Amino acid sequence: MSTEKCYLQCINLDCKCTYDISDVLVKCSKCGDLLDVMYNWNGHEMPRNLQFFQKKWQNRNNLLDFSGVWRFRELLPFCDEKYIATIGEGQTILQCNDGVASYVGSSAGKVHLQYEGLNPSGSFKDNGMAGAFSHARMVGAKHAICASTGNTSAALALYAHSCGMEGTVFIGSGKIAYGKLSQALDYGARTIQIKGDFDDCMRQVQLVAKEMDLYLVNSLNPFRLEGQKTIMYRILEGLNWQVPDWIVVPGGNLGNSSAFGKAFAELKELGLINKIPRLAIINATGANTLFELYEKLSIRYNGGNVDTEAIDSYYAQLDKAGFKPKTLASAIEISRPVNLKKCLRALEICNGVVREVSDDDILDARAIVARWGLGCEPASAASVAGLKLLRSENIIGPDETVACVLTGHELKDPTATVNYHIERNGRFSNKPVEVENDIDEIIRELKK
Repeated sequence: MSTEKCYLQCINLDCKCTYDISDVLVKCSKCGDLLDVMYNWNGHEMPRNLQFFQKKWQNRNNLLDFSGVWRFRELLPFCDEKYIATIGEGQTILQCNDGVASYVGSSAGKVHLQYEGLNPSGSFKDNGMAGAFSHARMVGAKHAICASTGNTSAALALYAHSCGMEGTVFIGSGKIAYGKLSQALDYGARTIQIKGDFDDCMRQVQLVAKEMDLYLVNSLNPFRLEGQKTIMYRILEGLNWQVPDWIVVPGGNLGNSSAFGKAFAELKELGLINKIPRLAIINATGANTLFELYEKLSIRYNGGNVDTEAIDSYYAQLDKAGFKPKTLASAIEISRPVNLKKCLRALEICNGVVREVSDDDILDARAIVARWGLGCEPASAASVAGLKLLRSENIIGPDETVACVLTGHELKDPTATVNYHIERNGRFSNKPVEVENDIDEIIRELKK
């Protein structure tokens, strides 16, 4: 192990190259695999238990203790406090929701919704940007760039402006909800629309970042995932530091699930938890790469010995068929998730499962979540739709404690919501009724 307090390490077991924390890398320069932020915990002063973090609430006039990311800074100690970027991210809630519990078939008091829509830009991405932009400031970056289905672009634009940096986002033509596009435009990012989908944008942004020496903040960036670990810390905080039985999360580019697995592995290594929850990752059927690879082709992490040939063969079949992902849950409309290998590791750490759910199931779940008090964008509700499926299969028991991650705010994609109620006539539609401009007609309608 490196003697450095913090360093980067390639996740490829045959490589394991290490790099200085000040290097601006998103992949190993030797083998091209993903990188981890690694800590020599003996070189850091660590809390003896998770209750240590409760005292931060008494000092919330300190911006770092107010942040739902940086109040856990002892668990992501990769930069000096003078570089830390924060705009008040992580002021989220873990809501026990018996209405949703009833819908999915769980017992009262057992289903909790981790609502990341309360972040400044309205999605979980702000957690990751707090980490990525802190590293960007540490290395003196001037220009940040990303590919996005929407939420990443909004978060990048907000944090770039806050840090005095230039920001550029790549989006696919017609592949972004207006609620998200409006944020990127409003916050001042340069927006480039590429004739293609997210996967096309992701390929191009990596090439551009390397060619122009720009700071890439997609979830390939290992420092972004450090920020996203804190979503799990806040779930534990909301459960009075008790570990739930299950975490359920939507699966898109697989940054969240990768971060969650790393978070729990580290907490267990540090002796701060005595068990690791199980993890369920939910794909939309129109963008179900992880489900196909994990559940149908039985691709596993295998302690790091991933069958990359089988993955490459699967991708070649997608190319041959001209496959493009298609789902109304636009935030997870991704067919080539960049964090696949780290996600497979998380599934191994957390004894996980993967499921796919239809757009109709996602939209129905979204309507139920909204009806019981927490409006979310469609992709967020994949977690609840997935929980309902796993309950029907009895994979998750009715009395097991479950935390579903709701990744983004309802107003991220209001078009999908309105269309569900007016055009799609969904199971829980609440269609407006038009009447004549006449009091008798209005009263007659109200009496129905």
